[in-house]
Amino acid sequence: MWSAPWTVVADSDRKLWDCAPLERVGPLRFGMSVEEATGAMLACGFTSDPASELGKSGPFKQLRTRFRAVDAPFHRTDVVAYYVGPMGLTCIAVDALTGPQVTLEGMRLVGRPPSELSDELAAYLESTNRRVEITPGGDIGSQELGIMPCAQRAGDRLLTRLVLGRPNDWANTMSDCIPADEMLGRY
Repeated sequence: MWSAPWTVVADSDRKLWDCAPLERVGPLRFGMSVEEATGAMLACGFTSDPASELGKSGPFKQLRTRFRAVDAPFHRTDVVAYYVGPMGLTCIAVDALTGPQVTLEGMRLVGRPPSELSDELAAYLESTNRRVEITPGGDIGSQELGIMPCAQRAGDRLLTRLVLGRPNDWANTMSDCIPADEMLGRY
């Protein structure tokens, strides 16, 4: 059955993942190899195409794996994982329309109107004595938590696509560890 490219999966039909900032999102742990991430996602009901090479980040090869629910159409992408050489998994993006619902201490981070999430995330950051930051896309994010929500089109409205990363030796900030495809909205 054909579905419009803007079809949004209801929260009740999404997998529910929690996240531990700078450590993991659902079954994905920062630092995993492509093979480890693929195995962890398969165990949770997601399949993927082979990893594709994005180019190089300094001397290191960058790879990307696109995951979709096993029963989803082949063209759908629910989660994108990015890897850099020996650092392994460095960035995870969860699709606003079809990806799992990711929560942080009960706060829903995926598939929400950006202004709604920005208000709630700003209040959370202030209540936990963390700095409220504006992302390059104009949304509220946090370097300390490795969270950079961004707006993703869903027909005539915008919903939050969640991008999480872990800066390390090769990237000093969240913006440095997020691949250009994510920053430019070409996922």
